[in-house]
Amino acid sequence: MIDRFLLRGFAAVLACLLLPAQAETPAASVAEVDLARYAGKWYEIASFPMFFQRNCVGDTTAEYALTPEGDVSVTNRCRTADGFDEAKGTATIVDGSRNARLKVSFFWPFRSDYWIFGLDADYRWAVVGNPNRKYLWILSRTPRMPGELLDAALKTAEAQAFDLKQLNYTAHGVAGGSK
Repeated sequence: MIDRFLLRGFAAVLACLLLPAQAETPAASVAEVDLARYAGKWYEIASFPMFFQRNCVGDTTAEYALTPEGDVSVTNRCRTADGFDEAKGTATIVDGSRNARLKVSFFWPFRSDYWIFGLDADYRWAVVGNPNRKYLWILSRTPRMPGELLDAALKTAEAQAFDLKQLNYTAHGVAGGSK
C-alpha cells in the first residue's frame, strides 16, 4: 500500500517537472494602456470559442467608450443567422494596472477579467483575454488585418502561452460566413 502511494506521488512530481515551463508562467498584461486611444471600434479577427458567442457567424465587433465615471462602456456585436446580436456592459479598471487590466460585467453581479496582453504601438491591434488563458481575442481596428500585423499579434499570444490551436478566425462582410 505504501509502495503504491509512493509510486503515485513520485509519478505526480515527475509529471509536474516535465510540464512545459511556459504553462507555469503567469500571464502578464502590457505595462500601460492609454484608454482614450484604446476607445473606439475594434473588429474581432480571431477568438477562442466562447459560450456567449455560440450564435455568432461573423462581423463581430467590440466598441469601447470612456464614461464620465471613469469606467469604460462596452458594446459587443455580431452577426447571427437571424440578424445581429448585441451585448452591452461596463468595464472597471483594476487598481494599479495602469489601465491594462479591467473587470467587465455584462450582467450584475458577474464580472470577468479582461487583460490586454499585447497592443500595437499605434493601437492597430490588440491581444486580449483572461489570465487563466481560457479566453482570447485578436482585435484589429480594421475588419481585415495585414499579415505582418496578424503575425505580430499571434506571436504575442503565443509568448503568453495561449494554445493557438483553439483559435477560430472571424468572417467580416461575407453573408453566411462562419467563425
